[in-house]
Amino acid sequence: MNPVELNLFASRIAAVCDEMGSVLKRTAFSPNIKDRLDFSCAVFDSAGALCAQAAHIPVHLGSMAFAMAGIVGSRQWQDGDVLILNDPYLGGTHLPDVTVVTPVYTRTGTTDEPSTGIQGFVVNRAHHANIGCDTPGSMPVSASLEEEGLIIPPTLLRRNGEWQPDALQLLGFTPSGPDGDFAAQCSANSVGAERLRRLIAGIGTPAYRQGLQALNHYADRLARHGLRILRPGTYRFADCLDDDGRGHNDIRIHVTATVSCTGINLDFTGSDDQVEGNLNCPRSVTAAAAYYCLRCLMPATVPACAGAFKRIHIITRPGSLVDARRPAAVAAGNVETSTRLVDVIFGALAAALPEVIPAASQGSMNNIAMGYIDSATGERWDYYETLGGGMGGGPRQTGLHGVHSHMTNTLNTPVESLETHYPLRVRRYALRRDSGGTGLHPGGEGVEREFEFLSATRVSLLTERRRHRPWGLAGGGDGAPGVNLLNGKMLPGKCSFTVKAGDRLLIESPGGGGWGSPPG
Repeated sequence: MNPVELNLFASRIAAVCDEMGSVLKRTAFSPNIKDRLDFSCAVFDSAGALCAQAAHIPVHLGSMAFAMAGIVGSRQWQDGDVLILNDPYLGGTHLPDVTVVTPVYTRTGTTDEPSTGIQGFVVNRAHHANIGCDTPGSMPVSASLEEEGLIIPPTLLRRNGEWQPDALQLLGFTPSGPDGDFAAQCSANSVGAERLRRLIAGIGTPAYRQGLQALNHYADRLARHGLRILRPGTYRFADCLDDDGRGHNDIRIHVTATVSCTGINLDFTGSDDQVEGNLNCPRSVTAAAAYYCLRCLMPATVPACAGAFKRIHIITRPGSLVDARRPAAVAAGNVETSTRLVDVIFGALAAALPEVIPAASQGSMNNIAMGYIDSATGERWDYYETLGGGMGGGPRQTGLHGVHSHMTNTLNTPVESLETHYPLRVRRYALRRDSGGTGLHPGGEGVEREFEFLSATRVSLLTERRRHRPWGLAGGGDGAPGVNLLNGKMLPGKCSFTVKAGDRLLIESPGGGGWGSPPG
């Protein structure tokens, strides 16, 4: 392919992912997916290597890129299959993130002719606020995976075009098929599979496969060139998570980054062992953080495919916080530990590229899960939210205020949507003044969001950077730590509690670290 043809080819595959995302957003029922956009879509080749992804959630996409080869190679596929899973130890991240995988086959003639072979997979992953957990919002302060909700191993929801009764029963669906957000996920894959089939039919199978090969080679060349900005050497950095909500404090993540002309090795074997609480994460989540950080240093023109990550090598220690083993709890590992991994990786690379790497951003997704389960009827409502905060200041810019940073790319739930769907009222939503670290380029400010409860509600908080501040760089000041308050009284970073009508919960998210010594 010449450069023009290759660029068109890359754009056409990426457009498949974008259309899948549009379908999922427009057909989903929950505010979590249709308003916050807590989902991701991607296309993989027949071996499970990433071909394209939409600009959705980094922790979703990086972990899928790392784990899909194992999922694809574990079974014999048929045309018309639909696979569903959320098991973090078998290709998932944490239980609320449910992945739907659909193989794409091509045909030589009319649609009633037999399929000629598998050409790839379309995949989407979406966050479900209710995944069968006893705690509303399905983000509990848990000590084992089983406490976090329904565990779905890789399961065929549809086989050769037919819904599978056992799978439907497992998920609580009727014999006619999935409903709600699950139906939206299946529909998004159906559209994606059809669009990919049309693309392949239009250019031919040989040209499609040649295009994928050329795309990966091109991405590898661009990535290799982009990573050359890093100074060769060995760099180390460590940072701590506040606590696991189970009495374990100052949980250390350590990386040794070795940069050479052939790529970069990220060694996390010096990190602490897995903990009793739910900050543990599977290796796929660690890989997602690594992919994200290095992708930030590559040119924007690098295609989002497997070739872009060929030069990144990840080393972990089984049984550690960043390579946990079953049945360790992982609900917060996907959100809080992944975010701290970004801080640690960037902290190490700051010595290799001081003129580019920014100070630490807020370092937490500020997870709020709440709802109510009627013990008599079983009826329930579930709400889940992550809050933005301050971005770190950098060598060339001040930090952004009140944004979701790094491993999350969601929106906030609009106040109108939240108050329409749930017995909640938002009393305050504003920037948190003077929360960013001082410096030549100050850190961004966090946000304040105050909820008033209109009925009895069960609440869980999984938040970080309440004790360890987001660090500044090159003489810049640290960002302000986050604060959780219930009716004016301080709450721990990780806790679960029941409130009554009229109670108020205020979350003040951390600010970003500042960069450079303040002027004067």
